[in-house]
Amino acid sequence: MKTNSTQGSYFSLSAYFDTGLLKYLYFMIILSLYILIICSNLLLIVVICMNRSLHEPMYMFLCSLFVNELYGSSGLFPFLLTQILSDIHTVPASLCFLQIFLLYSYGAVEYLNLAVMSYDRYCAICFPLQYNTHMTFNKIALLVALTWLCSFLLCVVMTSLSNSLQLCGNIIEKVYCDNYSVVKLACSDTRVNNIYGLIITALSVFGPLTLIFYTYIKIFKVCFSGSKQTRQKAVSTCTPHLASLLNFSFGACFEILQSRFNMNSVPNMLRIVLSLYWLTCQPLFNPLLYGLNLSKIRIICKSLVY
Repeated sequence: MKTNSTQGSYFSLSAYFDTGLLKYLYFMIILSLYILIICSNLLLIVVICMNRSLHEPMYMFLCSLFVNELYGSSGLFPFLLTQILSDIHTVPASLCFLQIFLLYSYGAVEYLNLAVMSYDRYCAICFPLQYNTHMTFNKIALLVALTWLCSFLLCVVMTSLSNSLQLCGNIIEKVYCDNYSVVKLACSDTRVNNIYGLIITALSVFGPLTLIFYTYIKIFKVCFSGSKQTRQKAVSTCTPHLASLLNFSFGACFEILQSRFNMNSVPNMLRIVLSLYWLTCQPLFNPLLYGLNLSKIRIICKSLVY
């Protein structure tokens, strides 16, 4: 395939292989996982929105995080379910670039949202007396809006740059569309794409990680010099946040390594599972993690069940 752009063309996903009747089992597993993700995240969104006691900054940012899990999983699971049952694994270029936008913006929102949450914990633990006057409703709304808008703008530019490339191939060695796989197919100059890739990585990944690292240094300093109650508050609210950050970073790190380096020595099925980890486990991991660890959410959820 050699065109001036990818308009009206298609991509072939070569990571899929013939599984025979097992494809129906894989379909049911993926469908069950998707339903579980939708139900668990929707439950916590409704719980937070309907209970005034949870209308606090931390829970508002959590609500944004759960919305993002629904957003990201919806960019992957319907596509996977369709491809699993299909005998021909091709995807129109327009749909492929839409998926690239959805998945990359999901990743950007996730990191930025986690950074905002770490800033919120920093304010609550290091400046407890000024916290309520500092974290006003307008500031919460602004931080959430900036998290989503900045991610969308960064990914719109990235997707537009990739869409304008002249491609000399159409085979993507994955089970879903990703930006770097498309850029590697280009026979035109990709310097602008590569430079912008570094910029978007710095802004959406390393920037938030730097802020998170800084806030946790400050939090740990206060905890070591503070009271037992301060340490307990920090542990109860920061542990799920750190676990969520590490879980997502592990999956994202492997995905970046797999895209940049030759992973042919890794079994194909393992590569597929690990490439899907950051998109499948995080949307399920977060509601379970926060639902079980934060006492206010746990008590309300128990009252709904019993």
